Amino acid sequence: MRKIDEIMEFNEQFVANKAYKEIERNFPDKRIVIVTCMDARLTELLPKAMDLKDGDAKIIKNAGAIITAPFGNIMRSVLVALYELNAHEVFIIGHLNCGMTGIDPETVVGHMLERGVPEQTIHTLRHSGVSLNRWLTGFDSVRESVVNSVDIVRNHPLLPPNTPIHGLIIDPQTGELDKVIDGYQYLESIG
Repeated sequence: MRKIDEIMEFNEQFVANKAYKEIERNFPDKRIVIVTCMDARLTELLPKAMDLKDGDAKIIKNAGAIITAPFGNIMRSVLVALYELNAHEVFIIGHLNCGMTGIDPETVVGHMLERGVPEQTIHTLRHSGVSLNRWLTGFDSVRESVVNSVDIVRNHPLLPPNTPIHGLIIDPQTGELDKVIDGYQYLESIG
């Protein structure tokens, strides 16, 4: 059976059996926005490791929990969460053993070609001002990546003043959190 058919069949039963009633929904208690990695190991682990209940956090996921552009989609989502969805703090959460560590953009492009993307498309993009190497680059250190992403958010001209921006790293095996940047301490230090 195709994945979409499996999902739709399960969903039909989920709704018919009113399984949605088992999910605790509450008014946001923690009022936070999280930018984290799309790694599947974090789907259940991260909310449990942070004691998050349904509705506590807006969770934005991408490859590596990387914020690269101050006016890109991730930052837009962070600002919408802060201004329109009642979030008051931001958490950037990378994880150990991330697949974006040391990723080689040329290898990714090679895989694109192997999977059927025409070479002419790659050539056209590269000669149209798109830097695939920059766009597909990961990082050498998850800690440095978290610090860089926190800096982009912290220095955004549209960020509400006095918003705590925290940086953490989670162990995807145990859920242990390592605090890289305490947003409260930073705000106190700039007084």
